[in-house]
Amino acid sequence: MTNNRAVSVAHAEYHLIEHIIENVELSRVKRGMCDDKHSIKRFDQACTNILQYLENMMGRRMHKLPKTHPDYKERE
Repeated sequence: MTNNRAVSVAHAEYHLIEHIIENVELSRVKRGMCDDKHSIKRFDQACTNILQYLENMMGRRMHKLPKTHPDYKERE
């Protein structure tokens, strides 16, 4: 993560999503929701879906990052 100040809402959102993806611990939630192979499979699929959604959100903000940001990407 860069040490630059938030230059836009999209810039701040990008780093918040990045932090969530890298740091959220779900094992406690999984223990509370999963007690058989079916619930485990559902939970794992839900995690995959949410991760995909969050990564998509990050991708939609990359063109709004400062041009000097290492993850900046021009809009296609």
